[in-house]
Amino acid sequence: MNTKLDLIKSGIWGVCVGDALGLPVQFKPRSYMTQNPITNMIGFGTYNQPPGSWSDDGSLTLCIAESLSRGYDLNDIANNFRKWFQTGFLTPYGTAYDIGNSTSSSVKRLLSGTSPLQSGDANMEANGNGSLMRTLPLAYLFHFQNTPEDKKFQITKEVSAITHAHPLSVVSCSIYIDFVLQILEGNSIQNSFQKIVADKNKYYQLLTKSEQTYFENILEKDLKNFTESEIKSSGFVIDSLEASFWCLLNSSTYKETVIKAVNLGEDTDTIAAIAGGVAGIFYGYDTIPDSWIQVIANGSEINRVCELFAKSF
Repeated sequence: MNTKLDLIKSGIWGVCVGDALGLPVQFKPRSYMTQNPITNMIGFGTYNQPPGSWSDDGSLTLCIAESLSRGYDLNDIANNFRKWFQTGFLTPYGTAYDIGNSTSSSVKRLLSGTSPLQSGDANMEANGNGSLMRTLPLAYLFHFQNTPEDKKFQITKEVSAITHAHPLSVVSCSIYIDFVLQILEGNSIQNSFQKIVADKNKYYQLLTKSEQTYFENILEKDLKNFTESEIKSSGFVIDSLEASFWCLLNSSTYKETVIKAVNLGEDTDTIAAIAGGVAGIFYGYDTIPDSWIQVIANGSEINRVCELFAKSF
């Protein structure tokens, strides 16, 4: 039987390891990855960081988990984001880096005194994956506290909208969290995904007709059997969600999932972090290659946050 700490470590470490695996080749096109596939943890590359370096995906996931250990407080989460941005709170080396445009502009608004209820960008153009990549800790909160459906969505919306307030980002986070909740309840990846598809009207009612079309590959089509060429791996939130689901549906281990995600190219670290969090939970912390865990920067801080979070339930 998994303890709360085991479950939390598996997902949080799954995010951070996926982030670190993909970071050195972030922004590399798929054509490059086909010729130079990642098979193991490397370093340097895009941000010239040592092997095992995680970036904003891991940091902001940890910021949310650390805050939730004190209970849900949107202002407290926003304060952690400010500390991360200004002082390198919960980063591998004491400095925030690889910061997306919407996240940067939103946190600057927080720093100028804007409420976290108003800080996020709601424009269609501001639908990067910056809230999806950090939303996993909310699934633990909802799972362990048996949060009611309407409250789950309200909290998800608020936390996404600190930086990403458009419905495409909010609903993407909601779909992902519902999927993770199915995994936490012991369901298979395939069955968890089918539950999302079966509940499609729940998501469609939150969207305009034109917004609904963005979710058709996930909710209407046979995403598992898409070819790799049909999968986009950009930083657009819909592309990242589709790519993460596709990797999860077509892999049978944690390692295979995150390597598949990285080798799609483009937003390699974030797609591997999004898929890696779920794969960590489903396959278990012990299935994340130990050689990867050993090289992760500031692993003691990741463990500290996991322990703090687990003790809060």
